[in-house]
Amino acid sequence: MFHKIKAVNALPDYKLSVQFAEGITKIYDVSPLFLKWKPFLELKNDPALFHSVEVDHGGYGIIWNDDVDLSCDELFENGVTVKTPFDGLMAFTDATELWGLNESTLRKAISYGKLVNGVDACKYGKQWIISVEAMKREYGQPKR
Repeated sequence: MFHKIKAVNALPDYKLSVQFAEGITKIYDVSPLFLKWKPFLELKNDPALFHSVEVDHGGYGIIWNDDVDLSCDELFENGVTVKTPFDGLMAFTDATELWGLNESTLRKAISYGKLVNGVDACKYGKQWIISVEAMKREYGQPKR
């Protein structure tokens, strides 16, 4: 299963903070890869390159350059889950993609009271956020 990446940030000691679309944050230690894969040594030797990490197009991995990248599955499976105040929350766009729904379905569920505004979901500016718990309660497990 792909665990779509929403954001990645370089941390001290060659660690990465990786936020996934399903509302989970993991810390991934890149340093063991320095001995395992020669291209990763470039990250150790060039801290500016290490800090230039970004999510690749589509969110299925992260990249530094043409030679150094990591897949979303590697980061999810081998990263350490950390607690954040945002655990279990996701954007409507991510929820609809994971559950195979339309955003209007979720908006209608709020207007009909199936999802409770302020409890299950909340709008911040133009962006709706929903809890993973509410999605599972109303729509079952994600389709993807």
